[in-house]
Parts: sequence; structure tokens; C-alpha cells
Amino acid sequence: MSLSGRVALVTGASQGIGRACALKLAASGATVAVAARNQEKLAELVQQIETTGGKASAFPVDVADEEQVKTAFKTALGQLGKIDILVNNAGITRDQLVMRMKRADWDSVLNTNLTSAYLCIQQAIGSMLKQRWGRIINITSVFGQTGQAGQANYAASKAGLIGLTMAIAREVASRNITCNAVAPGFIETAMTSGFTEDFRQTALKAVPLGRVGTTEDVANAVEFLASEEASYITGHVLNVNGGMLMG
Repeated sequence: MSLSGRVALVTGASQGIGRACALKLAASGATVAVAARNQEKLAELVQQIETTGGKASAFPVDVADEEQVKTAFKTALGQLGKIDILVNNAGITRDQLVMRMKRADWDSVLNTNLTSAYLCIQQAIGSMLKQRWGRIINITSVFGQTGQAGQANYAASKAGLIGLTMAIAREVASRNITCNAVAPGFIETAMTSGFTEDFRQTALKAVPLGRVGTTEDVANAVEFLASEEASYITGHVLNVNGGMLMG
């Protein structure tokens, strides 16, 4: 699956799933714009990609800030000329039972996980429409499909991403632009590293494949959806969850 000649922008690229996606897309031949808040980690990622023969540029941005998003995309488009592939991966959690959840924590998660995807799509879509080719890939979650106690804000934001994916897919399909989502399950990342061993063992019992997923598992799905081989797939949610949710 060659992505040679394509330009991809990945949000939340400084670590975890976003970093793995950036590395995978670069390895497939794409020029990768990596975007996140942590400039130091972005610089390290760019260096790693370039060391292995790939092409990458860093664009520091807080995706919850509309003006920063506009500036980052304007700079990326000016520098790289176009955006063919957009991976909306940036996400946070602020877990709490709904009766105790603060409005600020609700707003923060919805802004970072959902509103940012709308903002990024809005900034990238012009380039895709102009060239009549594009791939938009939103990273949602199994909990956006099943819900999760203590994560009303997170589950709502990830469920919203699924609805956004389907709406955008219908809007831009006639221009040869696809919009899909990837829904990871229990993946080994910094976000899950704080779980207790008891919780991990309980969670694993719900995974038929019997193991925690890797960021590479998710990146492989993103690479496929970004490729020509996935040109007839749009409005789809690709589950990468080891069988936690089927059907």
C-alpha cells in the first residue's frame, strides 16, 4: 500500500496511537505533518522519521484552540502544498461519575475530542476538494459504541465522532473523498498505562483474542483506510478491538 506523493496530517502525533500512525504513514511513503502540543516530542518524531528516510514536518498546535488550528493548517498547506490524508487522533480523558463531573471537564473533552475534528476537517477539506481526492480518518473508541461508566464525556465525544464521520462521508463522496473511523479497544498507550493490574486482568477477560492491542494494530488500520485499496469504503467504522464488540 504505497502512499508515495501523498501528504498526511496527524493530530495528537506526539505519542501513542498518533505517533504510531505518523510512523506508519511515513514508512508507506507519505510526507507527514505531525501536530500536537508537545514541541519536543514532535521534534523527536520528525527526526526519527527522517532518519529512516521519510519526510516529516512538525506543527505545534492545541487542537482545542480554533485560532491555533487555523494557523497550523495554513502553515502546513503553505509549506507542503496540500493535505491528502487527515487523521483526527488528538484526544483526552477527564473521567468522573456524571453526578460529580464538572462542566469544565465535559467541555474540555468534547472540545478536544470532537470539536477539534470538525475544525480540522474544515481546514483540510478545501485542499481535498480542489484535487478531488482525500482520506479523512477519525480515531474514535469502542466506548463510543458501548458507553462506559465514569466516561460520559469521553463516550459522548467518541460517539459524536462516529456521527460526524458518516455525515462528512455523505457530504464529500461525490468528490472522491472518503471519511471513515477507526474504533480501538483496549490499546497499550500512555492513557491506559495507569490502570491497575486488577483492572487490566478484568478488561482482558472481555477481549476474545486475549491480549491488549498495540498502537501498531491501530496504525495498520489507518494505513489501509488511507490507501487506494480502501477507495470503495466510506462512512465505515473499522473496529480494532480484539473482539470486544462484534456486529
